[in-house]
Amino acid sequence: MSQFHSRLLLQTPTVAVRDVVCPGEHRHLGDEEQSTVTELVFPYRGTYVVHVGEEEAVADASQVLFFNRGERYRVRHPNAGGDASLVVSVDERLLQEIAPANLLREGESFAFRQHRLRIDARAQVLVALLRHSLREGIAEPLEGESLALTLVQRALGPRTTHAAGASVARQRLVDRAKIVLVRDLARRWTLADVATEVGVSAVYLTQSFQQVEGLPLYQYQLRLRLARSLDLIAECEDLTTLGLDLGFSSHSHFSAAFQQAYGRSPSEFRQSALRRR
Repeated sequence: MSQFHSRLLLQTPTVAVRDVVCPGEHRHLGDEEQSTVTELVFPYRGTYVVHVGEEEAVADASQVLFFNRGERYRVRHPNAGGDASLVVSVDERLLQEIAPANLLREGESFAFRQHRLRIDARAQVLVALLRHSLREGIAEPLEGESLALTLVQRALGPRTTHAAGASVARQRLVDRAKIVLVRDLARRWTLADVATEVGVSAVYLTQSFQQVEGLPLYQYQLRLRLARSLDLIAECEDLTTLGLDLGFSSHSHFSAAFQQAYGRSPSEFRQSALRRR
């Protein structure tokens, strides 16, 4: 079994929320595991790869992963440094009301058709708000439940998600590129650097990434950097240092990108998430 630390942040008859941190010490494919309940998993730090049968899903902060009840899977950790995810489970009857029919498999048992979807910036903010407020003991159960259900609805909303497209070969190429980016978020990668790492031409990588993810490679990297800032902002008092450590050229660059993505400045987010100035 995977070695990880799981902290229960919220448990009600409707919703359970856990913060799961894994050291990611083993690069090989881990032992087979099985979900006892259907879970929506929101990675917020690092990356890992989930194998379900012949399918693979790269977990990073721009994705939500679906672990169906009773489904067997295996996990590997391609990058050092470990990873962390916010895991949300919702009463299955309620989840059936929330989930659009096109995301579900046909049949009597409830199960998601795909194993991942890309989430938008608003969903990333909700992940951070939910985690920080529950960890700090700020949100009472009713508020925690409301935030969790809002996050699930946002993540499953047809206008806010992007299903991975294109061929399996292109999907796996793009997954390799994601792993490269997450390995060093602060590095100022060039397109040629990433293309060399994954063994294709820069043109082919550009075309493939756009086709699979629906946005350019540089924008995807920016979203990963900003998502990492959401993770760290509670512990980092110096926002200028935080931005520079994540590869932004200045505090104004970091603040402007954060504002554009999340509709508020880093300091405003810290105030709303932690209820402090």
